[in-house]
Amino acid sequence: MSPRFSSFFTPVLLAVLTFFAGLTVMAQNNAAPANPPQAPSASSSSYEDQPSKVDVFAGYSFLSPNGAINGNKGITKGFTVASSYWLNKYLGGVIETGSHFGDINTFNTVTAGPTFRIPLQGLSPFGLATFGINREAPNGLPSKTGFGFTGGGGFDLHVIKRLDIRLIEAEYEYSHHNFPNPAGGSSLRDNPGAVKISAGLVFHFGTIGPPPPPPSASCSVQPTDVFAGEPVQVTVQPSNFDPKRTLTYTYTATGGKVNGTGPTVNVDTTGLNAGSYTVTANVSDGKKGTASCNASFNVKQNQPPTISCSANPTTVKPGDTSQISCQGQSPDNRPLTYKHEASAGNITPNGANAALNTQGAQPGPITVTSTVTDDRNLSANTQTTVTVEAPPPPPPPPPQASKINQIEFPNKVKPWRVDNTAKAILDDVALRLQREPDSRLVIVGSQDPTEKRKNLDAERAVDSKFYLTNDKGIDPNRIECRSGGTAGKVAEFWIVPAGATYPGSEPVVDESKIKPIPDHPAPKPRGRRTTAKKPTT
Repeated sequence: MSPRFSSFFTPVLLAVLTFFAGLTVMAQNNAAPANPPQAPSASSSSYEDQPSKVDVFAGYSFLSPNGAINGNKGITKGFTVASSYWLNKYLGGVIETGSHFGDINTFNTVTAGPTFRIPLQGLSPFGLATFGINREAPNGLPSKTGFGFTGGGGFDLHVIKRLDIRLIEAEYEYSHHNFPNPAGGSSLRDNPGAVKISAGLVFHFGTIGPPPPPPSASCSVQPTDVFAGEPVQVTVQPSNFDPKRTLTYTYTATGGKVNGTGPTVNVDTTGLNAGSYTVTANVSDGKKGTASCNASFNVKQNQPPTISCSANPTTVKPGDTSQISCQGQSPDNRPLTYKHEASAGNITPNGANAALNTQGAQPGPITVTSTVTDDRNLSANTQTTVTVEAPPPPPPPPPQASKINQIEFPNKVKPWRVDNTAKAILDDVALRLQREPDSRLVIVGSQDPTEKRKNLDAERAVDSKFYLTNDKGIDPNRIECRSGGTAGKVAEFWIVPAGATYPGSEPVVDESKIKPIPDHPAPKPRGRRTTAKKPTT
């Protein structure tokens, strides 16, 4: 290696290595953290800014060689073609070839090596260091192919998605050649160090990794169910937009008025009918990035309140008070007011409750109508009935004893005898006693002043009782016999209800002394002689 090449190549190589080290540190510093914070409005990059996988450069090239053969002269006729394959966003490999056709020298190169780039917004610096072969063809000498090195860098200007303009690529090109000496002797050694300036077009193919998702947006509304007049907030969440671009928002709605132009707006629902409505949001970054989304909200039907009431007590005496208790509810959770009216009496409201005073009201039902109304003038009512009792009737007269019938004793031979006519009457008396088990019977026996039989009035009462108890099964404790009546040849029958008192003052018959007289007394048994039988053996 010539001293001149060494003095130039060494600092160039050190500069390239230093640049690559700085690029590595930059790539590490720019690497995304494990859990990067996500911006709510955009993703990290768009498809347009995604670095390419393969680049192909083709353009004009100027070479200014500095060699020992044929002197120094810039070559204005030349081109360079390079193909780069990128391993990641920053590093890759490149194959570069070029030809320069001068008047006294011609150079052809094919080299390969590492390359790097810094993909910025709109402008991408790059650098390379390649090694390969270099062919030199000086006039008057045979062409020779030897070692070649090229190193340098430049800037690419982004134009469209697949095309950049290489503004400049400045390189140092070194080669080593040995030519035969036309004069004889040792060979001619040429190690030209050239400056190469190129410019042209860079074509991009593919991308590093999968292409980023296209811009998108999601919409949400809060709340989703409202009543007409209540506001609805719409929030738009954009994604995958270029974070360096300003987003604009436009809105349309199937109902209501949208107020605002940012990612969060309000919808005025005043005057909307019950039903479902949709808000559509359109997001744009001012270029090709657009997205839209929509969300729906529901305007609810206004529901009237409900009310239920009860009275305590439901039945009152005239002049008493009944408490009316009501419970109102609003399905829409609206504030409520109450009103109470009564068809009679005086009503005193107390919020949801009321007091009904029945002073002056006529006996019968009183209707209390209670109405509940919300702040939208929607109402409901219900009726509660309070019954005013009629005044109690006067107490019934106390029970009194009454004469229900009598029987006669026409038999002169047996003036105490209860004949069949009397028995028919006594049968009715027995039925009356059976129907009125709590009543008693007083029998008052009488006799005519012309009748001389002693105790005949008492016997008539006792014989009547005997028929009722013996033939009709009436409890004897329910029948009381009295004597001394003045009605003649009769026995009177008085029903004495429970709680009543017999009004007469006739003496009570002593039934232990006055016994009933049988209608047909049984004959006395006659005595019989009996002969004892001898026992048989």
